[in-house]
Amino acid sequence: MDLIIFDLDGTLINSEAIILGAQYEAFRRCGREHPGREAGLGIVGLTLDIAMARLAGLDEPDDLLTETYREVFGTMRQRALSDPSLDEPLFPGVAETLAALKRHSGLKLGIATGKSRKGAEFIVERHGWQDLFDTVQSADDAPSKPHPGMIMRAMAETGASAERTAMVGDSSFDIEMAVAAGVVPVAVSWGFQPVPNLVALGARHVLGEFAELPGALGLVQPAAA
Repeated sequence: MDLIIFDLDGTLINSEAIILGAQYEAFRRCGREHPGREAGLGIVGLTLDIAMARLAGLDEPDDLLTETYREVFGTMRQRALSDPSLDEPLFPGVAETLAALKRHSGLKLGIATGKSRKGAEFIVERHGWQDLFDTVQSADDAPSKPHPGMIMRAMAETGASAERTAMVGDSSFDIEMAVAAGVVPVAVSWGFQPVPNLVALGARHVLGEFAELPGALGLVQPAAA
């Protein structure tokens, strides 16, 4: 492989509590009824304005709802420093597997997320990933998933070919984006959307745990130094 690209929410980090909490509060402040947990997690991965509009059943983005969510989320992220219930922890095996992948000569790692550039950078800095990822694509860099723009930019930045690139994600948007870009679609089983849906959309591999990723992609463990 030349390049492995990862989604963030629901794939590397478990952000369910803070995302749903911010959604419910934003809907409350805007006088709207939130449609529930499944719907709330089902739009994670889309660019924020599109995600909130879809969640509210709107045909066009609602600036007030979008900005209210952004404000609430920012406040909750500050609270998370002292409130573990709002934390965004890594899923099991993520830290170890990413470190192992980084040891593969010539293999580059990337991120493609519906978060803003600021949000993506926050996660990268928080987990000390500044030297881990070779490319980071956000909602500020390309059209919303499932448009393949994020993957195309990541490949262009790293010199990777489509047939030697994989996209790892938990949502239909990730799998559809991978298929559209002609890269290897890899689904995770611990995320925010049902695995059968991801398989039906073209996921070539489904990970039961994160440590299965190198084997699924045929990566041979590097020799110890």
